[in-house]
Amino acid sequence: MLTRKQHELLRFIQTRLEESGISPSFEEMKEALDLKSKSGVHRLISALEERGFIRRLPNRARALEVLRQPDDTSVKTPKAAAANGNDNALAGTVAAPSIRPVVPANDVIEIPLHGRIAAGVPIEALEGQSTLPVPAALLGSGEHYALEVSGDSMVEAGILDGDFALVKRTNSARDGEIVVALVRGEEATLKYLRREAGMVRLDPANAAYEPQIYGPDEVEVQGKLAGLLRRYH
Repeated sequence: MLTRKQHELLRFIQTRLEESGISPSFEEMKEALDLKSKSGVHRLISALEERGFIRRLPNRARALEVLRQPDDTSVKTPKAAAANGNDNALAGTVAAPSIRPVVPANDVIEIPLHGRIAAGVPIEALEGQSTLPVPAALLGSGEHYALEVSGDSMVEAGILDGDFALVKRTNSARDGEIVVALVRGEEATLKYLRREAGMVRLDPANAAYEPQIYGPDEVEVQGKLAGLLRRYH
């Protein structure tokens, strides 16, 4: 059961997400609900969150997600209760609009961009200070970083020269997964990982290239592919 203000705030957030994909600011919510301070907005947000109607996305500024609509289609109004002479009771109803879950379009995070990585022969992996804005929907849990792809040895896997590989940081992977492999401690490459006869094989996805075979102590998995970003010019 929602109070009138809780319902108004939920409706306002939902409307703004549908119109622009961006959550309203606390100042905008305060003005829309004619509240005297932002502390009132905080209390309403917390109440809606506790009841499971919205979710605050961690480490994102102004990022709220509407999870569900009210269980019933009416909310109580304090004004109607006062008209009945009972300050402690809530009477009267107002119709609640249909509310659909919306994933906000401003759910974007910055991840480190560490230079270029070969999708052909191994090249040195560069550690840069740049970052890349990435839609969070492309990433799962865990720590991620990005590498710009150089070369064409993974084209049959849909990975092209100039793409940005989104990599989940890990030191383990299963056979058949696309990984960032550090070779002999100094060169990195993006390949399918295979293990056979006590050796590590890094397979390209291009018939023009041969697999690369190394001893198990020569290859260190530094991450596995989580997604791709591509720019069109």
